[in-house]
Amino acid sequence: MTTTSYVLAGGCFWCLDAVYRGVRGVVDVVAGYTGGTTDHPDYRSVCTGTTGHAEAVRVDFDPEVIPGDVVLDMFFTLHDPRQLNRQGHDIGTQYRSAMFPVDNEQRAAFEAARERADALWGGGVVTEIEPLGDWWEAEEHHQDYFAKNPFDGYCNAVAVPKVRKVRAGFADWMR
Repeated sequence: MTTTSYVLAGGCFWCLDAVYRGVRGVVDVVAGYTGGTTDHPDYRSVCTGTTGHAEAVRVDFDPEVIPGDVVLDMFFTLHDPRQLNRQGHDIGTQYRSAMFPVDNEQRAAFEAARERADALWGGGVVTEIEPLGDWWEAEEHHQDYFAKNPFDGYCNAVAVPKVRKVRAGFADWMR
């Protein structure tokens, strides 16, 4: 099996993690930090908004099972890409909408997905496309956070509606 990895940021990484773990063809989801200037950032430092990092996920998927365009269209469904440096009450550059390509082929796919999203959302998409720099894996307790903390208030108020929205729009791709 050959896998492809996309690094995506769209608000709190717990929500993206929760959505993608339920998708057929996704073989792994890793929460982490990228796009910043500090070496070895941790959750506390990233939450200050001073490191430049975004909370992101690396989505590893099998393109023979799920096309990359579907993975990207899910991304633009599960968060509001028109909100600059925030998602709802999560405010700061660490919650920005961003995509981090590893090469020109990914950049082209990301640009095409952003254009589709801009048409879908009626314009105003502010999602950044930044080259993938250093990737720092988040602390273990952030990995698969939603499944480990099903009664967490944030998960129930914020993540559950996003999971439901993607499941409704992409039912054929859910496990």
